[in-house]
Amino acid sequence: MTDLFGNQPPDASTDSGHATRHAPLAERVRPRTLADVVGQESALGPNTVLGRAIASKRLPSLILWGPPGCGKTTLAAVLARSINTPLLAYSAVRVGVKELKAAMSEAARMQGERPPVLFLDEIHRFNKAQQDALLPHVEAGDVTLVGATTENPSFEVNAALLSRCRLIVLEPLDQAALVRVLERAIERTRDDDTGPVDAEALEVLAQRSGGDARFALGSLELALSAAQREDGRRLTSELAHQVVAEAHLVYDKAGEEHFNLASALHKSLRNSDAQAGIYWLARTLEAGEDPAYVARRLVRFASEDVGLADPQALVQCMAAAQAVHRLGMPEGALALAQAATYCAQAPKSNALYRAYNAAKQAIADGARDPVPLHLRNAPTKLMKNVGYGDGYQYAHDDDTGVSAMECLPPSMHGRVLYRPGDRGFEQEAGQRLRHAWKLAHRQPAASDEQDA
Repeated sequence: MTDLFGNQPPDASTDSGHATRHAPLAERVRPRTLADVVGQESALGPNTVLGRAIASKRLPSLILWGPPGCGKTTLAAVLARSINTPLLAYSAVRVGVKELKAAMSEAARMQGERPPVLFLDEIHRFNKAQQDALLPHVEAGDVTLVGATTENPSFEVNAALLSRCRLIVLEPLDQAALVRVLERAIERTRDDDTGPVDAEALEVLAQRSGGDARFALGSLELALSAAQREDGRRLTSELAHQVVAEAHLVYDKAGEEHFNLASALHKSLRNSDAQAGIYWLARTLEAGEDPAYVARRLVRFASEDVGLADPQALVQCMAAAQAVHRLGMPEGALALAQAATYCAQAPKSNALYRAYNAAKQAIADGARDPVPLHLRNAPTKLMKNVGYGDGYQYAHDDDTGVSAMECLPPSMHGRVLYRPGDRGFEQEAGQRLRHAWKLAHRQPAASDEQDA
């Protein structure tokens, strides 16, 4: 059984593999010492969990959570090497129960001064039973588990296993860090066939890699190959642009980034920031999100965060949803942009949202009275005979257009669910509601102006 690096499981005296010259550039320049690691200062500083663990040569079990290409696999190997313990590295995609048992047997054979590090890439791919199978070995100290995941561990890692590990959050590498990674890769692999590389070209590759060092190094490798085919062999910014013509957008429709982008769009619009709204909308659509989903989110926003402060917001969003349905993409993107911008500049109110939630809570708390008889329809003689419809007051028969009839059930009498704000049209809506209340309770209309 080979490990994640394609080698037989190492013993205490061996390392976790040397990449051949035919391996991808990202493998050939993978850092081997802590000093070589670029970025992640907040996770590797001397006063951090990892910093203290390295200093004491005692590594706790860890879950490394971060986006693709941020260095999770590299960090696991470097940590094992820094405390001088063997590393068993596997991908959870390729490890079943049989392989897991074999890895544990191998770990038992390799016991020395410190337990071996068992690195499981994509640990979120393990099902509950597989994750539970790791527990006794982690608890007994047979291995130091280092799991890596791009998904939120709160949802993807069993609580029992997560409680036995320290969570280390890794961030995407910033542009400056990616440029350093690319510069170091060029230094370590430069040969007679490598021509000059413009600094601007590295900036382009770093900027278009979305914080992913693996993608940046892969792009550099392609760009250097393309440059070698050119007469000048110089890697220019123009050539770099050609190689990364499509921006690298980290996105997973079924994962956390799907919800992160939707949340960023919604909260930007709620804060009336049209510029951020357009940006997050474009980020979401360009990453491949279903435009129908985005349209549904905008429709929801129109009612949840604008409501009657501007009733046209819902009209705009429904029209955008219909345009997306009729036109498809990319034409539909502009309709969504129009709706998002309208929602951003519209006055905001969550009064309808609060009102509906208050009604839901009242029902959950037991306000489930039968429908009052006077509000029930009576299409048959029997229903009329038992009192359905008795006492109903037809509003149009009243000179004011509002009868004095109570429409809430007895347990809800006097409850106010919808409290309109004073922004946009909702100010007028509030005046209308107060006026209707006065008419229903037969209060003098002359007091309307005072109360308004």
